[in-house]
Amino acid sequence: MALRLDTRDPGFAAAFRALVEARRAVDEDVDAAVAAIISDVRAHGDAALLAATARFDRLTVPSAADLRVDAGVLRDARTRCGNEALAALEFAAKRIEDYHRCQMPADHAETDDKGVRLGWRWTPVDSVGLYVPGGTAAYPSSVLMNAIPARVAGVDRLVIAVPSPDGALNPLVLAAAAIAGVDEVWRIGGAQAIAALAYGTESIAPVDKIVGPGNAYVAAAKRRVFGTVGIDMVAGPSEILVVADSENDPEWIAADLLSQAEHDASAQAILIADDAAFADAVEQAVERRLVTLPRGEIARASWRAHGAVIVMGDLMDAGALVDRLAPEHLELAVSDPGSLAARIRHAGAIFLGRFTPEAVGDYVAGPSHVLPTSRSARFSSGLGVLDFLKRTSLVGCDRSGLGAIGPAAVTLAREEGLDTHALSVSIRLGALDEG
Repeated sequence: MALRLDTRDPGFAAAFRALVEARRAVDEDVDAAVAAIISDVRAHGDAALLAATARFDRLTVPSAADLRVDAGVLRDARTRCGNEALAALEFAAKRIEDYHRCQMPADHAETDDKGVRLGWRWTPVDSVGLYVPGGTAAYPSSVLMNAIPARVAGVDRLVIAVPSPDGALNPLVLAAAAIAGVDEVWRIGGAQAIAALAYGTESIAPVDKIVGPGNAYVAAAKRRVFGTVGIDMVAGPSEILVVADSENDPEWIAADLLSQAEHDASAQAILIADDAAFADAVEQAVERRLVTLPRGEIARASWRAHGAVIVMGDLMDAGALVDRLAPEHLELAVSDPGSLAARIRHAGAIFLGRFTPEAVGDYVAGPSHVLPTSRSARFSSGLGVLDFLKRTSLVGCDRSGLGAIGPAAVTLAREEGLDTHALSVSIRLGALDEG
């Protein structure tokens, strides 16, 4: 059974604090192993990549060049996909692109009242590595959600790393790469893929930023290469928080909770309800669904270890609880979701109303489904166009402009003991005085 809490119970504050602070990621001693893999790839390049791929993915090929998916295979991938699946993929791609085009920021230029020209301009990152999980499931949606915002931003080179255990690759993943305009697809995974993308090998040119979710080894590798390259975030287990009143169908809410629980045994699903009887009905529906789900064992482990049901009096007061949890996905299945959403500050994505299940966001709504986890929505956002752009500030002074703002700069530089900073300005001001 999931944890059951009631805000009216005397021990609620302590129990809720424990829920918020609980660690869900499995404690694995992976960092030392990841450090060794990265060091090996940096030192031995293709040879280390081939050895790691043979060891972890049971894929042995003659050379690193054979790990790259041929362009012709990418082009032909569509012919190996079902028409309905391919149409859904193209439909999703169009919606994702349209949404992210609206995120493109504008450059800016002005001349202030001192005569100083100020502004900024946006330029894309040159190259991006997109990690796409493989193994227990294939995620063509992750290809679209990572690659399309990067392409909209204007990134020149998009490189996918996707593990192919025993050499198998899902054709829909390849079709998604073709639809998204990916330039290179490499059949590599784990920490070795992150190392190859960050530092390069004889066959793979390094990238400037790495995005996309992965397992504990991928997360640890992204932490280690940050600084050499940019990263989007260190993704933790999936999570969903559903705020639902008793007007909902318990079966619908149970399905929503399990939609994230089926991802991973470390995933988390939480319900906040205003009625104990309704909460009971949802829990009963969850138990019925767990018996029939294809990934029922995974979902059951998640629900029983990390699931929670919280009952409170007025759901319009749920904002404080939501903000402390800062969930990756937040569903507001209430009669006035807009008013409740206005009271919430911390969530990766908010799904408004009874007919907006989180799963539409995973595939076809438009925003990227790469979202902050583990309460990081308190300080970060979901993946978008801005993650693939850099803002450069622009400053221009003429003689009068420097004369107006330069003296204050000289004063501050001298106060900080940086005399040459002061000199580089004052020497020009002196020239102005002489003139």
